[in-house]
Amino acid sequence: MKPKKKQKTLRITEKDFLLANRRAARLEEIEAHGRPVTFRKAIHKSKKVYDRKALKRQASDDDLEM
Repeated sequence: MKPKKKQKTLRITEKDFLLANRRAARLEEIEAHGRPVTFRKAIHKSKKVYDRKALKRQASDDDLEM
């Protein structure tokens, strides 16, 4: 007769737990809304673009600190 093999115990790490919860939350979200929900609609803005408003805002912030 062959000796019985030990059964492997299943170890769930914290990483596995977080991944499973994220996946479950995403699936619930898709069921609720009928499609995946996206939060970011902002378009990437090139740093090379001249932005007068941002420069004015930055200048006024610097004046307030003094």
